[in-house]
Amino acid sequence: MNKLASKEDLKKRFWDGMSVMVGGFLGCGTPEKIIDLMLEMDVKNLTVIVNDTAFPDMGIGRLIVNGQVAKVITSHIGTNPETRRLYGEGKIEIEFVPQGTLAERIRAGGGGLGGGVTPTGGGTMAEEGKQKLTINGREYLLELPLRADIAILKGWTADEQGNTIYRGTARNFNPVMALAADTVILEAEHIVQSGDLNPDHVVTPCNLIDYILTGEGK
Repeated sequence: MNKLASKEDLKKRFWDGMSVMVGGFLGCGTPEKIIDLMLEMDVKNLTVIVNDTAFPDMGIGRLIVNGQVAKVITSHIGTNPETRRLYGEGKIEIEFVPQGTLAERIRAGGGGLGGGVTPTGGGTMAEEGKQKLTINGREYLLELPLRADIAILKGWTADEQGNTIYRGTARNFNPVMALAADTVILEAEHIVQSGDLNPDHVVTPCNLIDYILTGEGK
């Protein structure tokens, strides 16, 4: 099945107030062309689940600068002064999650699990409002799963069915997010015909990808 979609095709998949998972680490592995589309549409009041808020002129940082994000669930915001400013002024809500815990919460959401337990964050502000469990004499926090309406991901090479290969560290959060959203949209740098990829190299299989936008936006 050919899943290639134009920007116009994808516009109906975004709406105000939706939740979005965004692949990437400091913008590396973030689908910039899909971010462009969201900027063009000016979708607002977004809840964004992402490792970090990148930079003001890169990745998710551009949506924040444009005032489209209401809440971010993330591990850090230190590289984006605009996020810090908006947070300090009470104009954006931020839920800070330790990086490993963030990955596990997304994995739990994708796996249909009720959550995960971790000692990370115990005794800090991260434990506020969370259930605590004592296992073998050690205290853990129960971290609830994360899912989103849409995950937007960046692949290096994909075939027309959506089988996806990532390149180097640009892989980061993309594969785990592919499991944890109702709809998954992939931006790929290279599109090849079905059967051209070595199956041993595929990281995200085609059944997890709903739509593909090429890096050129075709």
